[in-house]
Amino acid sequence: MPADHGDVIIIGGGHNGLVAASYLARAGRSVTVLEARDTLGGAVASAQVFDGVDARLSRFSYLVSVLPQSIIDDLGLDLELRSRPVASYTPVGEGGVLVEREEGAATRESFTAATGDDADYEAWRQLEQAIKEFAAVVAPTLTSPLPRASELRRRVDPQLWRSLVERPIGELLESTLTDDTLRGILLTDALIGIFTRAHDASLRQNRCFLYHVIGNGTGEWKVPVGGMGAVAAALHRAAVAAGTTLRTKAAVTALTPDPAGGGTVRIADGSELHARHVLVNCAPAVLARLLGSNDDEEPEGSQTKINIVVRRLPRFRSGIDPRIGFAGTLHLGQGYGRLEAAYAEAEAGQIPDPVPCEVYCHSLTDPSILSPELQRAGYHTLTLFGLHTPARLFRSDPDGAREEVRTKALGSLQQVLAEPLDDCLAVDAQGQPCVEVMTPLDIEAAVGMPGGHIFHGDLAWPWLADGAPADTPGKRWGVAIGHPGILLCGSGATRGGAVSGLGGHNAAMAVLDAD
Repeated sequence: MPADHGDVIIIGGGHNGLVAASYLARAGRSVTVLEARDTLGGAVASAQVFDGVDARLSRFSYLVSVLPQSIIDDLGLDLELRSRPVASYTPVGEGGVLVEREEGAATRESFTAATGDDADYEAWRQLEQAIKEFAAVVAPTLTSPLPRASELRRRVDPQLWRSLVERPIGELLESTLTDDTLRGILLTDALIGIFTRAHDASLRQNRCFLYHVIGNGTGEWKVPVGGMGAVAAALHRAAVAAGTTLRTKAAVTALTPDPAGGGTVRIADGSELHARHVLVNCAPAVLARLLGSNDDEEPEGSQTKINIVVRRLPRFRSGIDPRIGFAGTLHLGQGYGRLEAAYAEAEAGQIPDPVPCEVYCHSLTDPSILSPELQRAGYHTLTLFGLHTPARLFRSDPDGAREEVRTKALGSLQQVLAEPLDDCLAVDAQGQPCVEVMTPLDIEAAVGMPGGHIFHGDLAWPWLADGAPADTPGKRWGVAIGHPGILLCGSGATRGGAVSGLGGHNAAMAVLDAD
């Protein structure tokens, strides 16, 4: 017979699992977290990736936006999220489009130089303001029971609702902006981590866009001081302080639901534990396997992550100061037309050339991830995130395709530089360049995300359809799976995705409501 293990078992010690554990243990519940690996935090982690180079990189996830301040405050997290001085820079021709975090004269001047007049700049500002107003309505609902779609629809501009929720986002971008570069800058927020296009009728791109622009009502993406590992460490401390039992090297191999609620988990060592509530902090496809089903379609990630350390920041062909060009999100090969062409290349089975990329430099905003010696020497970290590189492109020849995507992605960066990137790269203790390439298959192998999908699957609208049932706490909070007492608490929950803690928070609230 399985041992009764108290109130709650949480499968998976990633950031959502730790959030859920902290809330429930603080509420007096007996909570055990079971983590397969020997460390907690999942994809929210930092590591010294390169031998002999004292830089702790955010190896998987790297920026924070959707994590509500209320969760930070509720759990007393010792965590600083720092604003970047620049939102983005996009090299164009001999110049580029610079978007300051607090837009000023430099932003307007760069738009005018790139597009030839002020019309697109004014259209951009109006669209940005409308999106912020939309975000200000949606963001406060993320830590409450799911609102009905009609409730939110009544509170926002009806035309914007139609454009963001009912029609492909490509229509909005094409009707609002005329410049290819500006359309592409906005479209990237709809494509990060998923394989789709601007006019996909499924609207998965619209949902992805929404999650990228609603964080805390502003959509600002911030740098975690100390790297993503600081987020994991703060959540670990909160869970321990609340009295959570944390078990590592405890891989769960099966989950058997109890008709009365909760269920029994089998661990790889053969032991079994039972609890009234089981929270699952893994992808829905993994949950299906634990339940003995193979019916769920495996998700497919579509991004390549490249971690880099440089001895100095390389110079741009445009002449912009590298400390400005790399300070925000550097857009490469992400014009509107180029994103569509890259999608078509990948759909045809080819790694796009050049790979559409985003690059940013953590150490410009937060140098603490570098040792004092590296800081004095002028070293920096670069994070490159490549789009439209779906897992299917790597399955037949993982090593060869990894090398190919490395060449093409770094080639995208090289195109805008005034000097060879190789001349700027740091080297490790063996004399090898400090460049780590992680394809979707590498991410799957490292942290167990099926297909390397960083959102665990397609994102859902963060509200309840008007006709959908809400007769259980799990349904009201968007974490139900159809078995009483078993709830999703990760990125696969209705309001999961990104480093937000929402899956963990909302599953914990559903447990407390049920009790």
